[in-house]
Amino acid sequence: MLNRISSLFRDSTELSSDDEGDSSKHLAAAALLIETAYMDEQFDESERAVISDLVQRRFDLEPADCQRLLVEAESAVVGSQQLYEFTRAVNDRFTPEQRIEIMEMLWEVVYADGEVHDFEVSLLRRIGGLIYVSDRDRALARHRVVDRLGQS
Repeated sequence: MLNRISSLFRDSTELSSDDEGDSSKHLAAAALLIETAYMDEQFDESERAVISDLVQRRFDLEPADCQRLLVEAESAVVGSQQLYEFTRAVNDRFTPEQRIEIMEMLWEVVYADGEVHDFEVSLLRRIGGLIYVSDRDRALARHRVVDRLGQS
């Protein structure tokens, strides 16, 4: 597990297109989702379920692989003090369009418990800046999620 976590932070010149490269790419995204869920200090089952569903669908994972990924991502988040590690990996491994999709996934986590906290909004603003998603694209991603979830 430590090898996979450390591979998450390798320089982009060392990236490969094999399964390990995809695993570290998925780990970075899952870690940001989990970091978002922790932001309001209540990482509850509704957030866990949304994250699991998002990761499984977005990365086309089997349930067991999804569960392993989430365990590794949670360990990475607990062992890390900086968002930069995760956002750098996302920048290195995702296209601009995929980073907008990551923002949508993050908004789904924020809305999972039915409450939007200022800390969560602030975190998504920071993450969006660090992964080079414009204010406009972040706002559009949020609106798409709100429309999809039927929330206000």
